[in-house]
Amino acid sequence: MPAPTAITRATLLKDLRLEWRSKDAINSMLFFSLLVVVVFSFSFDPSAEESRQIAGGLIWVAFLFAAVVALNQTWARELRNQVLDAYRVSPAPANSLFLAKALGNFIFVSVLEALMTPLFIAFYRLRAIGPAWQLLIVAMLGTWALVVNGTFFAAMSLRTRSREIMLPLLLFPISVPAILAMVQATTAILTGETGARFWIVLLVTYDLVFTTSCLLLFETVLNAE
Repeated sequence: MPAPTAITRATLLKDLRLEWRSKDAINSMLFFSLLVVVVFSFSFDPSAEESRQIAGGLIWVAFLFAAVVALNQTWARELRNQVLDAYRVSPAPANSLFLAKALGNFIFVSVLEALMTPLFIAFYRLRAIGPAWQLLIVAMLGTWALVVNGTFFAAMSLRTRSREIMLPLLLFPISVPAILAMVQATTAILTGETGARFWIVLLVTYDLVFTTSCLLLFETVLNAE
């Protein structure tokens, strides 16, 4: 049997190739995020100081809802031609498949964030008063918090009749601590206030706890009928 790292790499590369050919997830996420940016920019015209106060919430809410689009498609591809059933009966470790899917979603959402961040900066005239490099740390930790739980709950809701509705119902409540930490850390960095370090530590703790939990429970979810 191939090493778990080889299985993870092969599955990840397969997902990246499929997305590169179809661009279904990226295009859907970009359209949704762009719509959020434009709608909110027309809804109000805040000053620079007000923009720094509200930008954290706007940015992460937009990314959260857009990420659900990609997360819903994570396992849908594997249902075609019984690919997921074949994986279930194979001797390959379940965690390798989960890590590949989570890393793929992390890459997709990170690409979305890289493309949309300049638009947020331009539309809302954002400038970080605090250390801007901390925004990268918050983005990485926050994105992983969303995708690791999203990948897990997408698998859990895969065989339900309304999985597009079930995923947000499962994901949003459990992501509240992470979303709060992301918004507060981003706002603190943009406004130059203290306290960003506390929220970053909270995000690290959240990621460790839920990554470990998802890895321990995913095999049960994968083999559930």
